[in-house]
Amino acid sequence: MSLRRYPALVWLGIAIMILSLGIRQSFGLFMAPISTSFDVGREFFSLAIALQNLLFGLFQPFVGMAADRYGPRRVIVCGGLAYGLGLALTSVAAQPEWLYLTLGALVGLGLSATSYVIVLGAVARVVPAQHAAKAFGLTTAAGSFGMFAMIPGAQTLLTEFGWQSALQVFAIGCALIVAFGAFMRMPQTDTSTGNDAPEQTLKQALAEAFRHPGYWLIHLGFFVCGFHVMFIATHLPSYLADLGLPSNAAAMALAYVGVFNIFGSYFWGMMGDRYDKRHVMFALYVLRAAVIAAFVMFPISTHSATVFGAAIGFCWLGTVPLTSGLVRQIFGPRYLATLYGLVFFTHQVGSFLGAWFGGRIYDATGSYTPIWWLTVVMALIAAVLHLPINAKPVERPLPAAQPA
Repeated sequence: MSLRRYPALVWLGIAIMILSLGIRQSFGLFMAPISTSFDVGREFFSLAIALQNLLFGLFQPFVGMAADRYGPRRVIVCGGLAYGLGLALTSVAAQPEWLYLTLGALVGLGLSATSYVIVLGAVARVVPAQHAAKAFGLTTAAGSFGMFAMIPGAQTLLTEFGWQSALQVFAIGCALIVAFGAFMRMPQTDTSTGNDAPEQTLKQALAEAFRHPGYWLIHLGFFVCGFHVMFIATHLPSYLADLGLPSNAAAMALAYVGVFNIFGSYFWGMMGDRYDKRHVMFALYVLRAAVIAAFVMFPISTHSATVFGAAIGFCWLGTVPLTSGLVRQIFGPRYLATLYGLVFFTHQVGSFLGAWFGGRIYDATGSYTPIWWLTVVMALIAAVLHLPINAKPVERPLPAAQPA
């Protein structure tokens, strides 16, 4: 399927992802000005962002269930409203404690309802199964583009108008999310390949997934992905600083992660449509292991850090279209938002542990070397875990014929 033949819903989802994840990626720029404005340390802002990320993961299964029951349009509209309200209230906060509710809870809820799980679940309903992974890759790449493109604009707004006005502009941007979501019309029929029994309920879908061994292997693999991503994003700057590299080395490396993630997400999604997703996932994790091992083994320099950023960025979120594609392939599109939402929550648990355990190991040993090699081992384990997954669509009994 060529890009021009994708339904309008896919392009609306791409626009939503650019805005939602692009705004989120800029929050780090607000730490210093907000902390200075309230004349407090950085604890308040840091804890608000930590709460936001925790709720971002915790809300995923529930907003997924809501989307499967009421449709993604309503969920995205409500999520965009919560997102915008959280940003607007943050801009007029009178006390730093307000940030826990506004930037933490409201924005966390808004993010969960306007990003990966909901948008990919909607895309799955309008794109044929054989093209789903490519469409997921394109959508994920759009989110990555938003992350990369929004930061310069946010910095300009902060410099020219201050943090309150910048947040208010972003709140207005959330109105576009609401508008795009309102135009997302689901078709009367979906793109199921026959593995969605007409009368299957959400409870039955959950029970079916929980009985499937492959579903839990997918959870474990995505846990490793979350561990990798958050460990590297959190600790790479400190690791490079410990080795005496200038601060711009880490900034450049992370920038290259974002740029190459755009191409990588689309590439791995396209490979998932052409080849067995299990084998593509195996190759992706082996590549991650090789990239990390080479980075640690060879002398570290500004140049090698940049090369590492580009290489790890290429396989950064390539797991998203493959993982969501596997869930869709096995269980169908009907309850993808719920089932992938649960898998994404496991990813966020891995993210939490990656950020925390990296610091714990460093404090205990005075070095990041043990945790780097742990990530290599985890990547190889994740690669092997995907091979035994039974990726065939589950067979469901047809409804009994009604007597004449």
